Amino acid sequence: MKTLSKYIITTILGTALFTASCKKDFLAQQPESGLLGANFWKTESDLKQGVVGSYRSLRDLGLFSYWMFGEMRSDNTSFQYNAPQRGQENRELVDQFLVTSANTLIQDFWQQSYTGISRCNDVLNNVDRIQMSDESKNQAIGEVKLLRAFHYFNLVRQFGGVPLRLEVTNSPDDAKSKGRASVEEVYNQILADLTDAETKLPASYGSADKGRVTSGTANAILGEVYMTQKKFPEALAALRKVTGYNLMPSYADIFIPANKNNQESIFEIQYLGSVPDLASNFMYQFAPFNSGTVVTQDLGTNLSFSSGWNTPTDDLMSAYETGDKRRNTSLAEGFNATTGFVAAPYIKKYNHGFIQPGQTNVNFPIIRYADVMLEIAECLNESGFSANGEAFNLLNSVRTRAGLSPKTAGNPVAALNVNSQEAFREAIARERKVELAFENHRWYDLLRTGKAIPVMLDHGKREVAKNKDLYPASSYQITENKLLLPIPQREVTLDNLAQNPQ
Repeated sequence: MKTLSKYIITTILGTALFTASCKKDFLAQQPESGLLGANFWKTESDLKQGVVGSYRSLRDLGLFSYWMFGEMRSDNTSFQYNAPQRGQENRELVDQFLVTSANTLIQDFWQQSYTGISRCNDVLNNVDRIQMSDESKNQAIGEVKLLRAFHYFNLVRQFGGVPLRLEVTNSPDDAKSKGRASVEEVYNQILADLTDAETKLPASYGSADKGRVTSGTANAILGEVYMTQKKFPEALAALRKVTGYNLMPSYADIFIPANKNNQESIFEIQYLGSVPDLASNFMYQFAPFNSGTVVTQDLGTNLSFSSGWNTPTDDLMSAYETGDKRRNTSLAEGFNATTGFVAAPYIKKYNHGFIQPGQTNVNFPIIRYADVMLEIAECLNESGFSANGEAFNLLNSVRTRAGLSPKTAGNPVAALNVNSQEAFREAIARERKVELAFENHRWYDLLRTGKAIPVMLDHGKREVAKNKDLYPASSYQITENKLLLPIPQREVTLDNLAQNPQ
């Protein structure tokens, strides 16, 4: 983390100095049709800054787009209706499945993803220009290929086939894509990048470089990609290679900033609370907008329409079993005001105080070892139900940490009895729902298991029934077409891309 943060700060300062020097020589400018990036790539230090710049794109996504489209489209979270301030309907429409191609949030998500891809391409295009050891070169290639694959994996699940941009854009003539690649072509590129990354990345780093992706990260993403494609034997083989990680003894300790990049962490977005441009702010966005300073304890930051998002739903809160330790760590049902208790659920998982007003030091988890354990269990079950076999052991390891009794085949307690392949599928889905709540897995789990439409239709009925007057007509009317986001209209127009049917 220290090394990543150091290089990001250096990159920011370098950009500022470059901009200032340009002002002095504004009469001696290069043609705008030719970019100056190639002049930057000269030393190994330059390359390291370029790699860290590729990670930086994750920070931008993580602050908003990542959870907006990864969690709020699921039955886990919704939003707190803000009657006094009606300036954020675009966010509400994402949750209600009423989003259109003109929604600026979709454009932001698309652009942030392709900015990350572009930075990865820059590194790959220039890595051979620099004299350095093969080990360092391979690591750089592995890191950015993994990050590029991660962006495309998110894009293909949200939009379907998307343009495959694998080369650097050196001039305006290069800006237009070749059009939307097929879903199969995008997945082939993802698999190629991850497979190469897995061979080039180290299994671990020293303490100064914690937070960088590893071969374990590559295999963990590979496993999920194969599971999404229903290739369970290949998925299991990849997930079995994710070694060197262990569950943290306490679920609550996973998310404490002092435990960043812990023994359970496989991939997380890095934030640094002491630097404004590098800090996180989840606590503020997820706090009820009417909670004042009760939830954040930050007297210097006022909450408004930027708060009250990604709020836990009744569906999620009812999914926790009695005695589940994860519930109190993950969420609260409301807050205590001077007038009494206010029933406004919010996420607690990322609420660990602030460094400066408005700035927190909390990372965002992308992959934890508990996720991998449950995926292995799912793959084993898909190859054939085995009563009380290895898949049960993995499932129950996660449950035991949460303070819950094991689920077994033939258990005399009906709620703990799992006696078929389908029953085990349901047990895994429920466990993932609560174990990984607010970590952006639920929507993608619903998609890959084919449960998105029935689950979200039922969820929508319950949401609308609570207050019909708050929801536009056709809210939560999910169809097959609604499973994909529309391509941003700007991209359709400028890049002549075919639109997804809505």
